[in-house]
Amino acid sequence: MEKTISAADANRRFSQLLRDVKTGQSYLVTSHGRPVARIAPVGEHSMATSSARSSLLKRLRSERVLTIGRWKRDELYD
Repeated sequence: MEKTISAADANRRFSQLLRDVKTGQSYLVTSHGRPVARIAPVGEHSMATSSARSSLLKRLRSERVLTIGRWKRDELYD
């Protein structure tokens, strides 16, 4: 189960949060009422991460290669 905590409280209680995360607890960190981060055990979202990575690589492999010629770094910022 995920608990919600403000960024200020998370900052004040960071050591306690890490101890809780080690036992499997997850936290949703909010700033001004809006979610900004998630603190969760490392293995908890590994399936989602693995799936997203596989999907991205599959899409990149299916894209055709474009030949755009030579360019200069300054041209990227024009």
